Amino acid sequence: MSQQTIVVAGATGNLGTRIVKSLLARGAKVVALTRTSSSPEAVERLKHLGADIAVIDVNNVDQVARACTGASCVVSSLLGLRDVMVDTQTALLEGAVKAHVPRFIPSDYALDFTKVKRGSNRNLDLHLDFMERLDRAPIRATSILNGAFMELLLGQAPFILFRQQRVLYWQNPDQILDFTTMDNVAEFTAAAALDDKAPRFLKIAGQKVTSRQMVGIAEEVEGRKFKLTWAGNLTILSAMIKLMRLLMPATNDPFPPWQGMQYSHNMFEGRAVLEPLDNERYPGIRWTSIRDLLAARPK
Repeated sequence: MSQQTIVVAGATGNLGTRIVKSLLARGAKVVALTRTSSSPEAVERLKHLGADIAVIDVNNVDQVARACTGASCVVSSLLGLRDVMVDTQTALLEGAVKAHVPRFIPSDYALDFTKVKRGSNRNLDLHLDFMERLDRAPIRATSILNGAFMELLLGQAPFILFRQQRVLYWQNPDQILDFTTMDNVAEFTAAAALDDKAPRFLKIAGQKVTSRQMVGIAEEVEGRKFKLTWAGNLTILSAMIKLMRLLMPATNDPFPPWQGMQYSHNMFEGRAVLEPLDNERYPGIRWTSIRDLLAARPK
């Protein structure tokens, strides 16, 4: 079987670089799409890994098409707001179609946004908007759904409060939550990019866990007591989100504080739980658990 060429957009980003590395480890040829404004250090890192670099305007369909010629799949790991997640990804999609690339993996790394109510999460609405365009395009698509990135538990998302020795929850401490590390997402995405039989959606979770279970995990790893703490019900959380959006000025930040609160609402609401999981589709991936993640946390 000949070596497959995979094009990666957003390759200089945190997840994108990991996807490039995983693809190269699986023997693929990787073309990393970069901009003239991309960080020189990030581009050099991609070159050092072994990727070919294509410096283009990702919003230019003709330039995208030339860079994608001969590829078997285009993988997007773009991150941003509507101008990126809908407009730029649409140009990337159109370029892939123009170059007759058979498959496309969009930047859908999230919980199951197909099950959430429109208007409940700004960023997930963007995924839904792009999905409508993608599903009309003459190309086979595969979306990777992974819940929340597990690394958020180390501080960015207020689930485990290490200093206060608390685990916060909304509404229900026994609600199942899905978490997956970025490395596991990258490994699985690389395998899916090389799988010409991959279905429209693939769902993965490094660990399914409840807030109550996180208390036990944190206590075991940290060697100290943690308290399960009710933050409020979902009605209170919804009101807080509305207030935060009123108080905060317009921002180009894809993840302002109220956006994280919207994700928390979606997770504790329970609609977007990933099931059934496709973790076993590609053997050889070692799934990182929350216990593993906390044990490796710098103390």
